[in-house]
Amino acid sequence: MKKIILIAMLAVVGITASNAQAKKAKVAKVEGAGMAFETETIDYGTIAHNADGKREFVFVNNGTKPLIITNTQGSCGCTVPTTPKEPIAPGAKGIIGVKYATDRVGAFTKTVTVTSNAEGQPTKVLTIKGTVLPDPVKS
Repeated sequence: MKKIILIAMLAVVGITASNAQAKKAKVAKVEGAGMAFETETIDYGTIAHNADGKREFVFVNNGTKPLIITNTQGSCGCTVPTTPKEPIAPGAKGIIGVKYATDRVGAFTKTVTVTSNAEGQPTKVLTIKGTVLPDPVKS
């Protein structure tokens, strides 16, 4: 009976260790600068006409050198991103703000193109989407 319990405990420890290594591999360091986003798509859902259109893309520099964001560009004039001005140190978090013009009624899907010195992927495309409802009809 003790052997069965011991084998079961070793199996649980082994599975836990392998899962921890798999998670660690997802945020592995890269040589040079790196950019790992918490999410690459922000879904506004259904929002009111003229609601607050500000959202944030949060990322971490998973590289070994400072990350420099050289440009952020919205896919149209209704999508205005903000760019971090200072280099993002290795291991530090950064934020790319985006403001969508919610005075436009209807469904939308827009992109923000981020240009940086990240190794392997110097250009990254982020997406925002949602639906802006019209104002209620007054009776």
